[in-house]
Amino acid sequence: MVFHYAWAVWSSAFLLPWLGLWLLAPACRATMWRMSLVTMPFGLTEPLFVPAYWNPPSLFDLAQNTGFDLESLVFSFAIGGAGSVLYDVLTRQHPAIMTPLEREPHRLDWHRAALVVPIVTFIGLYWLPWNPIYPAIAAMATGGVAAAVCRPDLARKSLVGGGIFLGYYAMFMAALLVFAPGYIERVWNLPQLTGIGVLGIPMEELLFGFTFGVYWTSVYEHLTWRSTAQAGRVRPTAMPSA
Repeated sequence: MVFHYAWAVWSSAFLLPWLGLWLLAPACRATMWRMSLVTMPFGLTEPLFVPAYWNPPSLFDLAQNTGFDLESLVFSFAIGGAGSVLYDVLTRQHPAIMTPLEREPHRLDWHRAALVVPIVTFIGLYWLPWNPIYPAIAAMATGGVAAAVCRPDLARKSLVGGGIFLGYYAMFMAALLVFAPGYIERVWNLPQLTGIGVLGIPMEELLFGFTFGVYWTSVYEHLTWRSTAQAGRVRPTAMPSA
């Protein structure tokens, strides 16, 4: 019975720090809301991972009967908003809009390509004979690299953000180990994974946390032409024409 509601409770727990960030960082609210709405539909990809990667008991037994579940939507919503602002809140930096001079024109093609790299990577790798979690991890990793190539000014933020979100996500995984002993062994499809773990947390979950952070920490700036590194300094202006 405890296991039956573990996924619902665990996914809902991610809303608590989301709400805390919302209350404590008013400047980040618009970003959080928008990015949460962007990531929420990714919860609909759950049939790609159930039961190949894991098979969690869900509310109304939706995951077992349809592959979809409500918990995945809650989970995706919560990590999307939090993951997009954790770096800014912890470093007290505020992204600022880049001027046209700062948007180097020769990067525009890279900008468009970087946005589709994760999708193309996942689709291309999904059909290989391995667990679907690996193309998902690879897609986020390549998405982060592509974004850094296009926007080198965001590379450091992406890397540090990956570490921050890894620690954030690892705490939730550790809580799951403590409050639902045996849940990972029962729900995750461990025989189809590497079998490598850290203190009982599957390596795949830690890689997910890190690569999600690497990609998602700076995606808002990438999409909206903002730059954290240059926030707060005087912007260059165009020289007046003769």
